[in-house]
Amino acid sequence: MTAAAPSPVAPVQDESLLRAALKGLVVPLCGVAFAFGVWSLEGRVLDAYDTVTAMNIGVAMMLAVSLNIVNGMTGQFSIGHAGFMALGGYTSGMVTYYGSLLLWGTAARQGGPFGAGEWLFAASCVAGGLVSACAGYVVGLPSLRLRGDYLAIVTLGFGEILRVLLQQTNRVIGSREGLAEAKWRELIPPPVGGAVGFNGLPKYTNLFWVGLFLSLTVIFAVRLKRSAIGRSMIAIREDEIASYSVGVNVTRVKVRSFVIAAFLAGVAGGLYAHRIGVNIEPRDAGFQRSFEYIIMTVLGGKGSVTGSMIAASILTYLPEWLRDFDRYRMIIYASLLIAMMLLRPQGLLGSREIWDFLPWFRKRRGTAR
Repeated sequence: MTAAAPSPVAPVQDESLLRAALKGLVVPLCGVAFAFGVWSLEGRVLDAYDTVTAMNIGVAMMLAVSLNIVNGMTGQFSIGHAGFMALGGYTSGMVTYYGSLLLWGTAARQGGPFGAGEWLFAASCVAGGLVSACAGYVVGLPSLRLRGDYLAIVTLGFGEILRVLLQQTNRVIGSREGLAEAKWRELIPPPVGGAVGFNGLPKYTNLFWVGLFLSLTVIFAVRLKRSAIGRSMIAIREDEIASYSVGVNVTRVKVRSFVIAAFLAGVAGGLYAHRIGVNIEPRDAGFQRSFEYIIMTVLGGKGSVTGSMIAASILTYLPEWLRDFDRYRMIIYASLLIAMMLLRPQGLLGSREIWDFLPWFRKRRGTAR
């Protein structure tokens, strides 16, 4: 009796699992490589002013890309996005500030690059994103019944309610002893500074963390757009009734878009709160801040990830570039926006991405099809 031949299925399965594992490592490795590349420019190519400007642009890109998931891909109209950013920023600030007091007795920076303090900061950004995602779930529920202006009013109300609540919070506790002896009245509402803002946060944000979180956000948004969920979002944007009739779970997709966008905005809020020269304040949750992100999304193009990034970089850097024309700065700024909306009402890239305009990429996609 001859022995049975070994089955070729096991090696094939092992090879497919290995390929899937390696493919899963590509995204974080690309993010880390990009972050190190950007960080290497700090102090060498970029001076202190340029570094702060680059960080501002990176945070603005994250917020524009995250809002684009709701307003651009899914076609909902949210004008309270700054509320998610502020909620994430305050949550992240509480974790780093009071976590540092409990662990080390001081809120100052702990350790050098990749020291214990920076890992606490990274975890706090994720925590801020999770809290914002929970808020996004609650705010996303009205989107099941409301559309257009009515949904916009709900999201605006969320931002304004959060702004007022943040103004009523307690003062910041400045020591470990004070935190240990604090009564419940000093802890509820949270001690995050009230109307003056959350002062004294350690400034952990640098080009590495901005580059890392930005690259992961962009890669995730692009892959989301190409996924089945992303195509469902775009289908809802184009025709919600038709999407429902062909089997798209409109309820789940709408709420999921709010949750994803809120999480990314909360992470960006953590980066924003820990920047040099910035104290996060209740007004950061207001309508004016949300309106800036809406302009970035509209100017970049509905549903375009790279378009939102380009618009965010332009609109963040333009006021800095026009500082020499301080008297006429806002006039020039507004005139350029009006001209852009008249000449290119669909936005810079429309619904396409920047690589869709490259001949070699179009040729490769045509061959693949």
